[in-house]
Amino acid sequence: MAVDRLLPTDEARDLLGLTRDVADKVLAPIVDQHEKAETYPEGVFATLGEAGLLSLPYPEEWGGGGQPYEVYLQVLEEIAARWAAVAVAVSVHSLSCHPLMAFGTEEQKQRWLPEMLGGATVGAYSLSEPQAGSDAAALACKATAVDGGYRVNGAKAWITHGGIADFYNLFARTGEGSKGISCFLVPRDTPGLSFGKPEEKMGLHAVPTTSAHYDDAFVPDERRIGTEGQGLQIAFSALDSGRLGIAAVAVGLAQAALDEAVAYAHERTAFGRKIIDHQGLGFLLADMAAAVDSARATYIDAARRRDAGLPYSRNASVAKLVATDAAMKVTTDAVQVLGGYGYTRDFRVERYMREAKITQIFEGTNQIQRLVISRHLAG
Repeated sequence: MAVDRLLPTDEARDLLGLTRDVADKVLAPIVDQHEKAETYPEGVFATLGEAGLLSLPYPEEWGGGGQPYEVYLQVLEEIAARWAAVAVAVSVHSLSCHPLMAFGTEEQKQRWLPEMLGGATVGAYSLSEPQAGSDAAALACKATAVDGGYRVNGAKAWITHGGIADFYNLFARTGEGSKGISCFLVPRDTPGLSFGKPEEKMGLHAVPTTSAHYDDAFVPDERRIGTEGQGLQIAFSALDSGRLGIAAVAVGLAQAALDEAVAYAHERTAFGRKIIDHQGLGFLLADMAAAVDSARATYIDAARRRDAGLPYSRNASVAKLVATDAAMKVTTDAVQVLGGYGYTRDFRVERYMREAKITQIFEGTNQIQRLVISRHLAG
């Protein structure tokens, strides 16, 4: 069901219409086959790039769409309502462009940013490690300064689009403590960089998640983003935006589950009536709708703060927490509405429920979001 939206401009409304058209014609017809077969959708990201949907929140002077974050997130939600794995990868790509845009030199931006924002190259984010997820200051992957650059050794984990993305934001240790992390822009074909086999995940099967291994890989000085030791500042500045992306993905997923449940409730009859006309079921659907609408309002509020230049870190954590918890509840309830059918893979709500779980985990677990929020309140 197309959601009526309050968008700031006619251009934004046209953009959302374009997104729905692309999502319905390109994504929706093939999502089931790729998710079931766990195969990568070759060509999909090139199509999204050609449509201008991979660079919406970035300035037009660098090849971006020049759209407010409020609009970009609603576009992302529409993609997620058709295919959550693709929407997550789009969000991660946008996240991976942030360090260069915000902290790169003019020369670095001129060299790499147009092809990144134009969709010619797709990016990934490699912050987490096997023993350092929420505790980013505990990173062990090391970049040792040598003549002309750095030699990188160590491992990264949980990389969305790993092995397929063209470039990787690498956060590696160049010194001691939390101020000893630096950021690098690493191309996929760097000698000494290899990727593990795709993780066998509960959901999001069509886009791989892998580890990465650096074995004396040389990264030239020109590919360090920001100053040495600025890595965690760069990483965390990007994560606030990334959390809003995941919030939007979660809402799209929840909206899709709600739509499936409502459609089924209109078709299925019990005791001589459509099941949607039974108060117990109708109230369950009403609660699902309220959760989706509330979550959407929360991420849009945070995005508007970002667009206005106001502090929004706490709001991003609230949006991520509220939206992903809502997605988990709404998708679970959608399975309940469909009963035994909902528990089978013949119906999409089973997949939606599996996919919703990861939204509570990545881009900072929801326990971490509560920690961020509580620290803002304490401060």
